[in-house]
Amino acid sequence: MKSAESFTSLSPATGERVADHPVHGPEEVRAAVDRARSAARDWAGAGWKGRRAALLTFKRALASRAHELADTVAAETGKPMHDARAEVLLAVVHLDWAARNARRVLGRRRVASGALSVHQRSLLAYRPLGVIGVIGPWNYPVYTPMGSIGHALAAGNGVVFKPSELTPGTGVLLARMWEETVPEHAGLLRTVTGMGKTGEALAASGVDKVAFTGSAATARKVAAVCARTLTPLLAEGGGKDAVLVGADADLDEAADAIVWGAMSNAGQTCAGVERVYAVERVHKELCERIVNRARELRTGGPGAARDGEPDDYGPLTLPSQTGTVEYHLKEALGAGARAPLGGPESVRPPFVHPLVLVDVPEDSPAMREETFGPVVAVNSVRDLDEAVERANDSPYALGAAVFTGSRREGLAVAERLRAGAVSVGTVLGFAAVPSLPFGGSGESGYGRVHGDEGLRSFATPRSVTVRRMRPYVDLTSYATPGEKAARAVELARRLHARR
Repeated sequence: MKSAESFTSLSPATGERVADHPVHGPEEVRAAVDRARSAARDWAGAGWKGRRAALLTFKRALASRAHELADTVAAETGKPMHDARAEVLLAVVHLDWAARNARRVLGRRRVASGALSVHQRSLLAYRPLGVIGVIGPWNYPVYTPMGSIGHALAAGNGVVFKPSELTPGTGVLLARMWEETVPEHAGLLRTVTGMGKTGEALAASGVDKVAFTGSAATARKVAAVCARTLTPLLAEGGGKDAVLVGADADLDEAADAIVWGAMSNAGQTCAGVERVYAVERVHKELCERIVNRARELRTGGPGAARDGEPDDYGPLTLPSQTGTVEYHLKEALGAGARAPLGGPESVRPPFVHPLVLVDVPEDSPAMREETFGPVVAVNSVRDLDEAVERANDSPYALGAAVFTGSRREGLAVAERLRAGAVSVGTVLGFAAVPSLPFGGSGESGYGRVHGDEGLRSFATPRSVTVRRMRPYVDLTSYATPGEKAARAVELARRLHARR
């Protein structure tokens, strides 16, 4: 695909050029979709066994070339190399699971017919949708889109991937690795690059479903485009995830998990920790532990410690995000919150050093809106009942975590939370479990990736009945005497009236 226009991706840490990429327009996007649709026909013919073998070959290539892929991720996002490699590993684990479980989840199976249809054999199977348009984010440019790409391919679909304009090289490399690894299925995974207009073109291109990850505001725009043609949409729109800490929790474990969940990847994690509700008896002590751990983190920028050790996290990948952090911080402090760690001086674009806030008013933007930076607000609550109430009082419902002295109590609290995924005794524990679905509700979007539900997200059920014998009373034939049919219906009615 050739385009007259191009754009340049830049290093968020230095502002230096990383690479130039074409801006693909509607015609080029449709051509990619047509190519993927053609390749999908051969992909369907490969059968479960053939698709599994090809996907595992691709998985091995991703694992073998993890350094190459991680290099591109690190260059485009600014995240440390160890984070980039961990992200690739997570993508590999989920792809492996999808390849090995697709037939079990989507393959044809027999289901009960019921007494009324005992003369029929009932079968349920899933067929691929066709071509899936995947619009990916920049914060995890391999792991997040591969949650859709891998499962869509395993379900038998072709895929056209539009990566973020901040991380186009990662998307280009993924498609190239597919072509090099599985050349017999060339064209099945295509990447198109460009800005928002390219994503809009993909949503309007005639794909059979769109899987989008990004902000809730952009999800609404994509949904509006999809609505014109009734194209189904799977949307993941971010989060404002809370951690609940009980009076009997291990505070060292909680603090360690909170700091990692809030600060890793510079806080640019949709299911990262942004709010903490700690029972008042342990609030002060927990805050001290959080501050002490966060203060030790290394990040780049002016005045950063340099002794040969790698940074714990890098710059904010999206330059404008520093403005959001500054706004949330200013509003919180102006409303009476305190900052036991950091302050306005912590924001040194493109880097933001760890920020810990306490006593933040619940109506503050720092508590209601997604910050997407290395900032965590730690508020005191009367008890876990109040913690649940506050955690649930959010337009977002993506992830959450619970720390208590008893796992049974932690599980009981988890079941009361609106979040789509909850970890007890850790944060983001669900992200590394490929059999668990991931997704939320409200401003966090709808639909699920990963696990059985993730595979079914990219397939459509097909019901089949096979007549095994002539029924005693055939209610679907005019040849059945009316009196006989009426007696059968009355008998069934009486049976169900008593059951």
